[in-house]
Amino acid sequence: MSEFLKVLLNIRSLRAAMRELSLEQVKEAHEKIEAIYLERLELAEKEQAANAERQQKLAEFQAMLAQAGIDPTELVGSAPAATAAKAKRAPRPPKYRYVENGVEKTWTGQGRTPKFLAGQLEQGRQLGEFLI
Repeated sequence: MSEFLKVLLNIRSLRAAMRELSLEQVKEAHEKIEAIYLERLELAEKEQAANAERQQKLAEFQAMLAQAGIDPTELVGSAPAATAAKAKRAPRPPKYRYVENGVEKTWTGQGRTPKFLAGQLEQGRQLGEFLI
C-alpha cells in the first residue's frame, strides 16, 4: 500500500496531515473527494442495475426453457467439446541430436539454442550436421 493510502485511510495520520493545510485547502480537498465518491457511487449503482437486469433475463429464459421442456444443459452440450479442443498441445519431437560431455542430448529447434550447440555453431559447424 502506498504511503498516501496509509495516511488517507488512517484517521490519526489524516488529521496530522490536514493540520498543515488551511481551511480553504481542506474544503477544496473535501469537495474533490466528495465528487470522486459520487462518481464511484453512480458507477456502482449502474453496475448493480445491469447485473440485476441480466439476472432477471436469465430467470426469464430459464422459465421459458422449463415451459418448453428443454433442459438448459442440452443447449450447451457442445461447449465441453470446444474446451477439450483447446487441450495442451503434444510436445514437439526432437529435431537435433548432440553429445555433450559424453551425454547424448536432443533439441526440438524451438526456443533458445542450447549453449553447447551455440558454441559449436560459433566454431563454424553447421546446424544441419546435428539433424536427426
